[in-house]
Amino acid sequence: MRLSHLLFFLVINATLSHAQFIPTGTAYKLVWQEEFDQEGEVNSDLWSFEEGFKRNNELQWYQKKNAEVKDGRLVITGKREQVKNSNFEAESTDWRRNREYAEYSSSSINTRGKYEFQYGVMEVRARIDTAMGLWPAIWTLGISKPWPANGEIDVMEYYRVKGEATILANAAWADEGQYNAKWDNAKIPFSDFLEKDPDWPSKFHLWRMEWTEDSIKLFLDDELLNEIDLARTVNPDGFNPFHQPHYILLNLAIGGNNGGDPSTTSFPKHYLVDYVRVYQK
Repeated sequence: MRLSHLLFFLVINATLSHAQFIPTGTAYKLVWQEEFDQEGEVNSDLWSFEEGFKRNNELQWYQKKNAEVKDGRLVITGKREQVKNSNFEAESTDWRRNREYAEYSSSSINTRGKYEFQYGVMEVRARIDTAMGLWPAIWTLGISKPWPANGEIDVMEYYRVKGEATILANAAWADEGQYNAKWDNAKIPFSDFLEKDPDWPSKFHLWRMEWTEDSIKLFLDDELLNEIDLARTVNPDGFNPFHQPHYILLNLAIGGNNGGDPSTTSFPKHYLVDYVRVYQK
């Protein structure tokens, strides 16, 4: 190996090692992992699929066939295609039912009932597409109580905030009144990341959650984006939703309340996940 190639390899390896969570020398051990190394369909022993219209007035119809494992990665594909709404009711006031067709499709997978965890370190290596209208996410939900009383942790969200592309790291829990949430969120303009690295969108990045009984810390490439104090994340009934097990969700939404207008975006678009790993003491 030529010296220039060796130096390049060492620099790249050092960069990855710096960002990646290494349990050596800590009390943490790898307890669950999904490396996406089984080519073809997503492993149904680990993951379940959402189907249809789900939340936030999003435009996509979630379906199983838009997720596959290819070349060692989960590939969630967003498409512009018309899908008939099997729950269509013309007179319904529910947006999930009164749309006869979806104009886009995508996929959303989760570990509910198959794997949940309470406290620990979760790390996800992924590459997101940052085109207009896309809303990729890495998140968790608590297993008990309806949203938002169950607690939501957004390890990663990417969408438009007042028209500006933004990376978010959030937590939500219940406020007074049904479906009202309190939020602790960090909103970082995507331009901040592009200034550091113009090639950011073409690369894989590491998102990490460090969750203890006292706090949730959310990192992107080893940079702390948000720290949530769990002494204040208490629902009106006294229940703390971050002191219970959560399950993992990976999805690519399109449009809706926050995604932006995808009408001028070229499809298909791909959200790639290299691995999901959970470490606990």
